[in-house]
Amino acid sequence: MKRIILMVLRNLIFVPFWWFRACYMAKHAEAYSQEERWAFLQKVTRHANKGGRVTIASYQTENIPKEEPFIFFPNHQGLYDVLALIESCPRFFSVVNKKEVSRIPLLKQVFGIMGAYEIDRDDIRQSLGVINRMAEDVKNGKNFLIFAEGTRSRQGNRPGTFKGGSFKSAYKAKCPIVPVALMNAFIPFDKNTVEKVTVKVIYLEPIPYESYKDMKTIEIAAEVKRRIEAAIAAHESAE
Repeated sequence: MKRIILMVLRNLIFVPFWWFRACYMAKHAEAYSQEERWAFLQKVTRHANKGGRVTIASYQTENIPKEEPFIFFPNHQGLYDVLALIESCPRFFSVVNKKEVSRIPLLKQVFGIMGAYEIDRDDIRQSLGVINRMAEDVKNGKNFLIFAEGTRSRQGNRPGTFKGGSFKSAYKAKCPIVPVALMNAFIPFDKNTVEKVTVKVIYLEPIPYESYKDMKTIEIAAEVKRRIEAAIAAHESAE
Protein backbone atom coordinates (compact mmCIF):
# COMPACT_ATOMS: atom_id res chain seq x y z
CA MET A 1 0.00 0.00 0.00
CA LYS A 2 2.83 2.43 0.82
CA ARG A 3 4.30 2.09 -2.67
CA ILE A 4 0.96 2.61 -4.39
CA ILE A 5 0.51 5.82 -2.39
CA LEU A 6 4.01 6.91 -3.41
CA MET A 7 3.25 6.20 -7.08
CA VAL A 8 0.12 8.34 -6.86
CA LEU A 9 1.73 11.23 -4.97
CA ARG A 10 4.69 11.48 -7.32
CA ASN A 11 2.38 11.54 -10.34
CA LEU A 12 -0.42 13.54 -8.73
CA ILE A 13 -0.66 16.09 -11.52
CA PHE A 14 -1.42 13.31 -14.05
CA VAL A 15 -3.47 10.95 -11.90
CA PRO A 16 -6.97 12.48 -12.40
CA PHE A 17 -6.61 12.40 -16.20
CA TRP A 18 -5.13 8.90 -16.23
CA TRP A 19 -7.81 7.60 -13.87
CA PHE A 20 -10.76 8.90 -15.88
CA ARG A 21 -9.22 7.79 -19.14
CA ALA A 22 -8.46 4.32 -17.74
CA CYS A 23 -12.03 3.95 -16.47
CA TYR A 24 -13.47 5.03 -19.82
CA MET A 25 -11.09 2.90 -21.85
CA ALA A 26 -11.82 -0.15 -19.67
CA LYS A 27 -15.56 0.21 -20.33
CA HIS A 28 -15.14 0.95 -24.04
CA ALA A 29 -12.06 -1.11 -24.90
CA GLU A 30 -13.50 -2.09 -28.28
CA ALA A 31 -13.38 1.58 -29.34
CA TYR A 32 -9.58 1.57 -29.16
CA SER A 33 -7.03 -0.44 -31.11
CA GLN A 34 -4.69 -2.80 -29.27
CA GLU A 35 -1.83 -0.43 -30.11
CA GLU A 36 -3.63 2.53 -28.51
CA ARG A 37 -4.49 0.58 -25.38
CA TRP A 38 -0.97 -0.80 -25.05
CA ALA A 39 0.66 2.60 -25.53
CA PHE A 40 -1.54 4.04 -22.78
CA LEU A 41 -0.87 1.18 -20.34
CA GLN A 42 2.88 1.29 -20.94
CA LYS A 43 3.02 5.08 -20.51
CA VAL A 44 1.14 5.01 -17.20
CA THR A 45 3.10 2.00 -15.95
CA ARG A 46 6.46 3.61 -16.72
CA HIS A 47 5.51 6.78 -14.85
CA ALA A 48 4.09 4.79 -11.92
CA ASN A 49 7.22 2.66 -11.68
CA LYS A 50 9.49 5.69 -11.72
CA GLY A 51 7.43 7.38 -9.02
CA GLY A 52 7.30 4.21 -6.97
CA ARG A 53 11.05 3.57 -7.16
CA VAL A 54 10.62 0.38 -9.19
CA THR A 55 13.02 -0.50 -12.00
CA ILE A 56 12.13 -3.16 -14.55
CA ALA A 57 15.07 -5.15 -15.90
CA SER A 58 14.07 -7.15 -18.98
CA TYR A 59 16.08 -10.05 -20.32
CA GLN A 60 15.92 -12.07 -23.55
CA THR A 61 13.03 -10.12 -25.07
CA GLU A 62 14.08 -11.61 -28.40
CA ASN A 63 12.30 -14.78 -27.23
CA ILE A 64 8.91 -13.05 -27.48
CA PRO A 65 7.34 -14.24 -30.76
CA LYS A 66 7.19 -11.31 -33.15
CA GLU A 67 4.14 -12.29 -35.18
CA GLU A 68 2.76 -15.64 -34.01
CA PRO A 69 0.20 -15.50 -31.16
CA PHE A 70 1.44 -17.01 -27.90
CA ILE A 71 0.66 -17.60 -24.23
CA PHE A 72 2.93 -16.37 -21.44
CA PHE A 73 3.29 -18.71 -18.44
CA PRO A 74 5.15 -16.80 -15.67
CA ASN A 75 5.66 -17.75 -12.06
CA HIS A 76 3.15 -15.91 -9.87
CA GLN A 77 4.75 -13.78 -7.16
CA GLY A 78 2.37 -10.96 -6.33
CA LEU A 79 -0.22 -8.39 -7.34
CA TYR A 80 2.44 -6.48 -9.29
CA ASP A 81 3.34 -9.30 -11.72
CA VAL A 82 1.25 -8.23 -14.71
CA LEU A 83 2.40 -4.61 -14.47
CA ALA A 84 6.02 -5.77 -14.69
CA LEU A 85 5.32 -7.51 -17.98
CA ILE A 86 3.32 -4.58 -19.36
CA GLU A 87 6.33 -2.28 -19.21
CA SER A 88 8.78 -4.83 -20.60
CA CYS A 89 6.74 -6.51 -23.36
CA PRO A 90 6.48 -4.77 -26.76
CA ARG A 91 3.41 -6.80 -27.81
CA PHE A 92 -0.13 -6.48 -26.49
CA PHE A 93 -1.38 -9.38 -24.40
CA SER A 94 -4.43 -10.11 -22.31
CA VAL A 95 -4.72 -11.93 -18.99
CA VAL A 96 -6.69 -14.66 -17.26
CA ASN A 97 -6.99 -13.65 -13.63
CA LYS A 98 -8.91 -14.93 -10.63
CA LYS A 99 -12.11 -13.01 -9.98
CA GLU A 100 -11.01 -11.75 -6.56
CA VAL A 101 -8.12 -9.74 -8.06
CA SER A 102 -10.30 -8.07 -10.68
CA ARG A 103 -12.15 -6.21 -7.91
CA ILE A 104 -9.04 -4.29 -6.83
CA PRO A 105 -9.04 -0.64 -8.01
CA LEU A 106 -6.41 0.07 -10.67
CA LEU A 107 -5.98 -3.62 -11.48
CA LYS A 108 -9.68 -3.69 -12.39
CA GLN A 109 -9.16 -0.89 -14.91
CA VAL A 110 -5.94 -2.40 -16.27
CA PHE A 111 -7.60 -5.78 -16.81
CA GLY A 112 -10.59 -4.10 -18.45
CA ILE A 113 -8.33 -2.31 -20.93
CA MET A 114 -6.56 -5.59 -21.65
CA GLY A 115 -9.83 -7.44 -22.24
CA ALA A 116 -8.99 -9.93 -19.49
CA TYR A 117 -11.04 -12.96 -18.49
CA GLU A 118 -12.02 -13.70 -14.90
CA ILE A 119 -11.73 -17.26 -13.69
CA ASP A 120 -13.55 -18.77 -10.73
CA ARG A 121 -11.32 -21.45 -9.26
CA ASP A 122 -14.30 -22.93 -7.39
CA ASP A 123 -16.38 -23.37 -10.54
CA ILE A 124 -14.90 -26.05 -12.82
CA ARG A 125 -17.42 -25.48 -15.62
CA GLN A 126 -16.80 -21.73 -15.65
CA SER A 127 -13.02 -22.29 -15.60
CA LEU A 128 -13.19 -24.64 -18.58
CA GLY A 129 -15.33 -22.13 -20.43
CA VAL A 130 -12.70 -19.42 -19.89
CA ILE A 131 -9.92 -21.75 -21.07
CA ASN A 132 -11.90 -22.53 -24.23
CA ARG A 133 -12.63 -18.84 -24.98
CA MET A 134 -9.01 -17.97 -24.36
CA ALA A 135 -7.84 -20.68 -26.79
CA GLU A 136 -10.20 -19.39 -29.48
CA ASP A 137 -8.89 -15.85 -28.97
CA VAL A 138 -5.32 -17.06 -29.36
CA LYS A 139 -6.25 -18.87 -32.57
CA ASN A 140 -7.58 -15.54 -33.79
CA GLY A 141 -4.30 -13.76 -33.06
CA LYS A 142 -4.60 -12.52 -29.47
CA ASN A 143 -1.79 -13.10 -26.97
CA PHE A 144 -2.48 -14.11 -23.39
CA LEU A 145 -0.90 -14.55 -19.99
CA ILE A 146 -2.04 -17.10 -17.43
CA PHE A 147 -0.55 -18.11 -14.09
CA ALA A 148 -0.21 -21.88 -13.93
CA GLU A 149 0.25 -21.76 -10.15
CA GLY A 150 -3.26 -20.37 -9.81
CA THR A 151 -2.29 -18.16 -6.87
CA ARG A 152 0.71 -16.27 -5.53
CA SER A 153 3.47 -18.56 -4.31
CA ARG A 154 4.23 -16.37 -1.25
CA GLN A 155 7.71 -17.92 -1.26
CA GLY A 156 9.66 -15.00 -2.65
CA ASN A 157 11.58 -16.08 -5.74
CA ARG A 158 10.67 -19.74 -5.23
CA PRO A 159 7.84 -20.81 -7.59
CA GLY A 160 4.94 -22.84 -6.27
CA THR A 161 3.34 -25.88 -7.88
CA PHE A 162 2.44 -25.45 -11.56
CA LYS A 163 -0.93 -27.03 -12.32
CA GLY A 164 -1.51 -28.80 -15.61
CA GLY A 165 -5.04 -27.52 -16.26
CA SER A 166 -4.01 -24.07 -17.49
CA PHE A 167 -1.90 -25.64 -20.25
CA LYS A 168 -5.01 -27.03 -21.92
CA SER A 169 -5.44 -23.59 -23.45
CA ALA A 170 -2.12 -23.94 -25.30
CA TYR A 171 -3.09 -27.43 -26.48
CA LYS A 172 -6.33 -26.14 -27.93
CA ALA A 173 -4.72 -23.09 -29.53
CA LYS A 174 -1.67 -25.04 -30.77
CA CYS A 175 0.45 -22.00 -29.97
CA PRO A 176 3.94 -21.43 -28.54
CA ILE A 177 4.27 -21.54 -24.75
CA VAL A 178 6.56 -18.77 -23.49
CA PRO A 179 7.84 -19.39 -19.94
CA VAL A 180 8.64 -16.17 -18.06
CA ALA A 181 10.75 -16.02 -14.91
CA LEU A 182 9.85 -13.20 -12.53
CA MET A 183 12.18 -12.12 -9.74
CA ASN A 184 11.35 -9.67 -6.93
CA ALA A 185 7.89 -8.95 -8.37
CA PHE A 186 6.45 -9.76 -4.94
CA ILE A 187 8.13 -6.71 -3.39
CA PRO A 188 6.37 -3.66 -4.94
CA PHE A 189 2.78 -4.41 -3.86
CA ASP A 190 3.05 -7.32 -1.44
CA LYS A 191 5.71 -5.90 0.87
CA ASN A 192 5.10 -2.84 3.05
CA THR A 193 8.16 -0.94 1.83
CA VAL A 194 9.12 1.89 -0.52
CA GLU A 195 12.79 0.98 -0.82
CA LYS A 196 14.16 0.93 -4.35
CA VAL A 197 13.62 -2.42 -6.03
CA THR A 198 14.60 -3.95 -9.34
CA VAL A 199 12.12 -6.44 -10.74
CA LYS A 200 13.57 -8.88 -13.26
CA VAL A 201 11.50 -10.19 -16.17
CA ILE A 202 13.25 -13.02 -18.01
CA TYR A 203 11.63 -14.25 -21.22
CA LEU A 204 12.65 -17.84 -21.86
CA GLU A 205 12.81 -19.70 -25.14
CA PRO A 206 9.33 -20.52 -26.49
CA ILE A 207 8.17 -24.13 -26.51
CA PRO A 208 6.50 -24.76 -29.90
CA TYR A 209 3.38 -26.88 -30.19
CA GLU A 210 5.31 -29.61 -32.03
CA SER A 211 7.52 -30.05 -28.96
CA TYR A 212 4.75 -30.46 -26.38
CA LYS A 213 1.81 -31.91 -28.35
CA ASP A 214 2.56 -35.46 -27.19
CA MET A 215 3.17 -34.51 -23.55
CA LYS A 216 0.64 -34.65 -20.73
CA THR A 217 -0.35 -31.31 -19.22
CA ILE A 218 1.32 -32.21 -15.91
CA GLU A 219 4.52 -32.94 -17.82
CA ILE A 220 4.37 -29.56 -19.56
CA ALA A 221 3.74 -27.86 -16.22
CA ALA A 222 6.76 -29.57 -14.69
CA GLU A 223 8.98 -28.61 -17.63
CA VAL A 224 7.90 -24.96 -17.60
CA LYS A 225 8.51 -24.75 -13.86
CA ARG A 226 11.92 -26.40 -14.28
CA ARG A 227 12.97 -23.83 -16.88
CA ILE A 228 11.79 -20.92 -14.75
CA GLU A 229 13.59 -22.25 -11.66
CA ALA A 230 16.78 -22.71 -13.69
CA ALA A 231 16.61 -19.13 -14.98
CA ILE A 232 16.06 -17.74 -11.49
CA ALA A 233 18.95 -19.81 -10.10
CA ALA A 234 21.25 -18.60 -12.89
CA HIS A 235 20.44 -14.94 -12.19
CA GLU A 236 20.80 -15.40 -8.43
CA SER A 237 24.23 -16.96 -8.86
CA ALA A 238 25.30 -14.08 -11.10
CA GLU A 239 24.34 -11.40 -8.56
